[in-house]
Amino acid sequence: MQQSFSLRDLVPMLAVDVAMPYCLYVLLSPNFPSNSLIPLLIAALPPAIYGIVGVIRKGHIDYVAALVVLGILITVVAAFITGDQKIFLIRESILTGALGVACLVSLLFPKPLMFYFGRQFASAGDPAKAAYYNSLWQYPRFRFSNYLITVVWGVALLIEFALRVILVYTLSVAQVLAISPIVFNAITIGLILWTVAYGNRARRKRQAQSQDQDPVVTAAAPAPVAENEHD
Repeated sequence: MQQSFSLRDLVPMLAVDVAMPYCLYVLLSPNFPSNSLIPLLIAALPPAIYGIVGVIRKGHIDYVAALVVLGILITVVAAFITGDQKIFLIRESILTGALGVACLVSLLFPKPLMFYFGRQFASAGDPAKAAYYNSLWQYPRFRFSNYLITVVWGVALLIEFALRVILVYTLSVAQVLAISPIVFNAITIGLILWTVAYGNRARRKRQAQSQDQDPVVTAAAPAPVAENEHD
């Protein structure tokens, strides 16, 4: 199974994540004190509602849906505990930064974190496909793929967190709302495209060396892309 972004998916994502929050904040902020969280809270509603609708459409909670729900909870907690606009603007990257740390820490465990995300996307909840995916762990090249993707995503997510902190503390609130979703969606899409390219390259190499019986199945990140090598 392989899924990818299309322009049809990108346009509503930019509208909900960029245009609507920015417009709401610009329209509402003159009516509140400069340090008020209320305009930011209202501006954060469209992405939160969009995320909830996506979870409802799936009809079940998987790893990605759980991250969406967790991100919304972090938004609420950040609003009521900190009362700080800058902390509120950093809130989303607190989750991705924690996920980046989790990726790197998981390298110390029997299976890295991206193995489980990859299994989720490759199996789509099908027990037979999940069992097949589990069985591929015996192959060294499959294990290498999972470890490499986990390292790349872990480092990239930590860079994303550091970059958001820099933007929040150097730009105005309106500028952060306008720029940061574009920057961080670009990072995520770039990671996904790299993952797909890596999987395709690994598959071509395996096909070119058909005598090698060590298959490679690429683990997918916490994003809507997966590579299923079960031909």
